[in-house]
Amino acid sequence: MNILDKIVAHKRTEIEQSKKIVSINELEASIFFQRNTNSLTDNLLNENSSGIIAEFKRQSPSKGIINDTVSAIEVVKAYEDAGVAGSSVLTDTDFFGGNKQDLISVRKQVSIPLLRKDFMIDEYQFLEAKSWGADVVLLIASILTPKEVKHFTELAKCLQLEVLLELHDETELNHVHHLVDMVGINNRNLKTFEVDIEQSIRMAEKLGIDFVKVAESGISDIETLKLFKQNGFHGFLIGENFMKTANPGLACKEFISLL
Repeated sequence: MNILDKIVAHKRTEIEQSKKIVSINELEASIFFQRNTNSLTDNLLNENSSGIIAEFKRQSPSKGIINDTVSAIEVVKAYEDAGVAGSSVLTDTDFFGGNKQDLISVRKQVSIPLLRKDFMIDEYQFLEAKSWGADVVLLIASILTPKEVKHFTELAKCLQLEVLLELHDETELNHVHHLVDMVGINNRNLKTFEVDIEQSIRMAEKLGIDFVKVAESGISDIETLKLFKQNGFHGFLIGENFMKTANPGLACKEFISLL
């Protein structure tokens, strides 16, 4: 069993426990459930946008602890001030050190679009995302069937949530659905966690021009970002490059200033 299989298996157990603790009615009663969401897609397509989706991530299975000394509010507020298009907040606890309170607390302090980054495999999680203040959810093609992607995308739309569909190789192109807002191409193999910067470029050619494309993982310099832009990408998900510093917000600000 690879790390991705372990995460998904654990996630199923975690979801069942969450359902026993917080009912759907309680989720729908959240102060955020009726709010109008913000569009990450619109921000990425804005000609003046940095295109950067800056991530708050304490740890990962491949890197271990990245930065567990800063607060989600402090970092994401600084990201917003730096001029990001949006922010991604990890809510998986056991493997990435995140939690729902990170997303909830950040939502109260910022107006930029927020992506709930987690392993979404159950309808209940989409209601959670809405109730915690997310604007966007991540769907990972590697752990879903094309039918599930279609179903979850339609559910997200009913909740006014945008969808970022993450692909890794050509075999997952059949997961792309016309209702998906953004297609992310992850340079990191989720089974081995190795990074291949050229992966996004190769996959972009296969996707064509019909989708807002987001390059994910392994972006650490301006030249790489510019290369992605030249190949039709509007979004750039950057986490570790900022989070590994003592001041992620400042690192983000300095990176954007170079653009």
